[in-house]
Amino acid sequence: MTRRGAAVLLAALVALPAGRAAAEPGPVVPDPRSDHTVAGSAAACTKQTGPYQRQVERGLGLKADGRQSPADCRAIRAFQKRYAIEPDVGFAGPVTWTRIQQLAGMKNPNAAGKCPVRTYRVACVDLTRQLSWVQKGTKVLWGPAPMRSGRAGHRTRTGWFTVYWKHEKHWSTLYNTPMPYSQFFSGGQAFHAIRGSVHNPDGSWGCVNLRLADARKLWDVLKKGDRVYVWGRRPGT
Repeated sequence: MTRRGAAVLLAALVALPAGRAAAEPGPVVPDPRSDHTVAGSAAACTKQTGPYQRQVERGLGLKADGRQSPADCRAIRAFQKRYAIEPDVGFAGPVTWTRIQQLAGMKNPNAAGKCPVRTYRVACVDLTRQLSWVQKGTKVLWGPAPMRSGRAGHRTRTGWFTVYWKHEKHWSTLYNTPMPYSQFFSGGQAFHAIRGSVHNPDGSWGCVNLRLADARKLWDVLKKGDRVYVWGRRPGT
């Protein structure tokens, strides 16, 4: 090889980013089941219409035509950035729609009256809005707090239940993972804290996952023998 040819080859190799000898990846395609993408997050605003497009548009005060526009994407993306929803590409998936519903329900979570009002404590678990609280009569004693319920195939069971066992430092032998502040109400399903975010498309294995601070406060409010009422369906399942 001539000196000129070697120099050209060396320059070409230096120009390649480390570890990127293969071709650039193709365009990122959003998964319609979630706010996440098949190939990872992208910096650019997505042009795809999400499965919760009309609902998200309505929740953000946009024109609810069910069609993604550049203006829609910018507004959705700004909301996702504000509430740390990743990837923040403006795709109207179930995580974004759930977060909008949660925020709307913070002041009066039982406005629709879907959780039965009783003279005793009731832990209310709204799977549709991924929201939980404890009420006694019409007074909210704890929450409302965002949560993460069971994924498809491992849904959190609905109906009336009773808190039958509390274990502050529980360890799941089935999944080999910590379950701090566990309060069991239906078989192996319990309220408990998780270390990761509850705002993601990956549901639990049936339990009601809570942020650590929320689970700690619920531990002090809910007692063995208290009733639990679960209804609705997790978006995306």
